[in-house]
Amino acid sequence: MSRVLFRRLLSVVSLSLCANFVTLTSAGSHEIPNDITIHTLIKPESGRLRVLVRLPLEAMRDINFPLIGPGYLDLSRSDPQLRDAATLWVANDIFIYEDQKPLADLRVVAVRASIPSDRSFQSYDSALAHVLGPPLPPGTALVWQQALMDVLLEVPIQSEQSKFSVSSNFNRLGLSVSHLIRYLAADGSIRSYATDGNAEFLPLDPNSFQAATRFFRQGFLHIPDGTDHILFLLCLVIPLRRSLGSLVGVVTAFTVAHSVTLAVSALGAVPGFLSFPPLVEMLIAVSILYLAVQNAIGIRLRASWVVAFGFGLVHGFGFSFALQDTLQFAGDHLVMALLSFNLGVEFGQLMILAALVPALNFLFRYGVEERIGTILVSVIVAHTAWHWMLDRHAAWQAYDARWTDVLQALLMGELRWLLVVLVAGTTAVFWQRTNFIPISGWPSHRSQAKR
Repeated sequence: MSRVLFRRLLSVVSLSLCANFVTLTSAGSHEIPNDITIHTLIKPESGRLRVLVRLPLEAMRDINFPLIGPGYLDLSRSDPQLRDAATLWVANDIFIYEDQKPLADLRVVAVRASIPSDRSFQSYDSALAHVLGPPLPPGTALVWQQALMDVLLEVPIQSEQSKFSVSSNFNRLGLSVSHLIRYLAADGSIRSYATDGNAEFLPLDPNSFQAATRFFRQGFLHIPDGTDHILFLLCLVIPLRRSLGSLVGVVTAFTVAHSVTLAVSALGAVPGFLSFPPLVEMLIAVSILYLAVQNAIGIRLRASWVVAFGFGLVHGFGFSFALQDTLQFAGDHLVMALLSFNLGVEFGQLMILAALVPALNFLFRYGVEERIGTILVSVIVAHTAWHWMLDRHAAWQAYDARWTDVLQALLMGELRWLLVVLVAGTTAVFWQRTNFIPISGWPSHRSQAKR
């Protein structure tokens, strides 16, 4: 009989230990969440900067929250753990600068758990009242993986009129972190920013110099990262590298064109249908393929600047896609941001051209005869562009794309001006007395006819 009781007692103890282990594992040593969204409200007032932060409680790892029942957060005993989590995972990973000088560490003023349906963070006043208000009743059935943690942080400041900046290190909270920041300036204006978990010195109210340097750097770095743009420049350079005047004219036409569409796109005058971005990417591949085949054949249009201008309009839309998500960081300096980004793109282009021209000259002088080398390089580029075009066409078709959408945008939508430019360019091409001229080193079609 004693053995039976002992076995029953052992079973009860084992089950209790397993249950505690599962509870501790689920509440403390859980895996890194996949997608995390953090909401932050920042406002200077009364000699201090207040920072309100909302994030999922499940992102707080290594914190053993007290649980009751089937995984409910024990609200009556969770305050110490919530404050520890707010300090370890929030206050220690957000940094504030006043006039580019780092402020003291943020102090945790208040912290509380909230239900997932709470909407208080839709405005600063309601969020502040919610965090400073009474906590949830102890009997609330709140599954801890679904709970939100709201934190109020404060730091003393010199003046509400100062220029504030923020940086954060929240990427460790999840595999993919979205950080949504709203800054309420002293003058009543509200600025919204969307960044990832690691925001590197983000000016909340940038001046013109900060906007200019940020977007110049972005435009400059976009060129080396854009393989398709480099191949397009390569195809432009091959037939024109010996004629500085022609090269400058073609590159200038290309620059002016993509500057126009970049500015127009940044101002929102682009088609709204979802298949427009993949269509532009496909047309960029078509432009590279066209120039590569033209170089391989050995002829080019006499009005090369018109072709460069037309393709530049398309590439400008491509640049705008890289810019549209970051224009939020320009503040009141949209024009300065556009000019700086475009200037950075031009400097990047000049660096690429400065490398391509001597490299091609060296290749054709010491490596391979110019006609054969031109064919080889052009065929390689054309092969790459062909596969890009097919892949991007498939991506475009995945949006149930129709050419009627494009025609409607050209005839009646936001791109009427583009249709006018294309028609004018086509007219200029065929206005030329001779449509095609041979590329350097190739026999002309007229000399072949005489033979």
